Amino acid sequence: MNTQRTDATPSRMLLWALAVFVLARLVTLVFYPLMDTSEARYADIARRMVERSDWITPWFTDDQPFWGKPPLSFWATALGFKLFGLNEFGARVPQLILAAAVGAAVWFHARYHSSRAAWHALALLSGCILFMVSAGAVITDMALALGTTLVMVGFWGAMRDDDPHGRRSQLIMALGFIIGLLAKGPVALVLCCVPIGAWLLWYRRLHMAWRRIAWLRGTLLVLVVSLPWYMMAEHRTPGFLNYFLVGEHWHRFVTAGWTGDKYGSAHAFTRGGIWYFALVAVLPWPLLLTLLAVIRRRQGGRPASGGMSDGYHGYLLLWGLWPCVFFTMSGNILWTYVLPALPALAILVAQWTSQPSMDKRAEWILVAGVWVSTAMLIVWVGWILNSGYTTEKSAKSLVMDYRAQAQPGEPLLFLGEVPFSGSFYSDGRAQRLADLTELITKPPATSVLVVMSLDELYAIPQEMRDQFREVARRGHRVLMRWRSDAVS
Repeated sequence: MNTQRTDATPSRMLLWALAVFVLARLVTLVFYPLMDTSEARYADIARRMVERSDWITPWFTDDQPFWGKPPLSFWATALGFKLFGLNEFGARVPQLILAAAVGAAVWFHARYHSSRAAWHALALLSGCILFMVSAGAVITDMALALGTTLVMVGFWGAMRDDDPHGRRSQLIMALGFIIGLLAKGPVALVLCCVPIGAWLLWYRRLHMAWRRIAWLRGTLLVLVVSLPWYMMAEHRTPGFLNYFLVGEHWHRFVTAGWTGDKYGSAHAFTRGGIWYFALVAVLPWPLLLTLLAVIRRRQGGRPASGGMSDGYHGYLLLWGLWPCVFFTMSGNILWTYVLPALPALAILVAQWTSQPSMDKRAEWILVAGVWVSTAMLIVWVGWILNSGYTTEKSAKSLVMDYRAQAQPGEPLLFLGEVPFSGSFYSDGRAQRLADLTELITKPPATSVLVVMSLDELYAIPQEMRDQFREVARRGHRVLMRWRSDAVS
């Protein structure tokens, strides 16, 4: 399994474009509040982890454990809070670091072919709209993508005949499995083992893989490191394994609109919709690379092998397409499920754009793509800040109004349910008010501040509405002070 390495290097324009992109993604982490539902929910779970110093069981509420995901992403966010405080930067910067680790794995893997291929792969990966958004969002998928990427690059490294660091590659592979199992669970095994197994069978490399990779020792290492958390989590909150393995890994996959979700709702979508998500996820590259292909065709350029052989392109295709093939069969999907495929697709396309026969136009296309993605990021952040989107998707502004206007001892209540952002920004102090009649049947000893929607406010009978005074209004929600007749 030999490969041919060249010493081609990228242009300075590409390096500058990538540097500006990374800086823009870093700076924009603090410009907008944590959004409901997923981002604020995961940040609030990490906040509770720090508050309780409980690093085994993630907690959804004060008395309800969160069985939906393993803790790795929550550990990362909690560490961010420890280092930078309970704020947007502390919540999001760990995801940017995870994204940087994915990019580094892609760069070092592609670097074996050439420096130019490495930088092209990094540009293609960074420029994907899904990767750009996920690099600054409090989600669990970036940790999974890091795990699967390490497994796949580690496996290929261990299989190379001329790799002097075969043991190191196997350790990278084992580390990837550990990260995947602690980030998302057994789905990491499916996303990695199926394409690896298919490649070994198709290219008849089973004997070679058995000889070169210490499967037994590697499996034991993965189990020794990852299984203790699963055992402790089940011991702490019995029922976790049944819900996580059967519910999250079976019903969520096969049952469209699965109603057993304890923490929200399943994301029902037409089967096969993952391919639509994949097309959106890799924008703007389909348009720009199509333009490059047209230019090359008019010039009479012919694609070359790029010096890769022994099924490498087939390996990248299996790695890059399998996540979409797998989730084609799922009844509940999100566009972030495409994320583990992006590193392979970036490396594969970079084999084409970095060919010695390619002229400067290929690199200018990549530079343009990175600049387009940077511009999309800035426009997107500007839009959510000026469109009222943040007031619709986050309760931060109302919680800040409460902090500024509350009198000593006044509690903050949310009519109906406390949004995750309301819980996070109030440090868990916000309380749920099931119904306004509670204020009459069980009047509090002091005045209270209540967050409700404008529709809920207008539906209140006039005699009760007279006991409310508006404190602040943000979008479709309003902060009201309520005083009973006895208090007023």
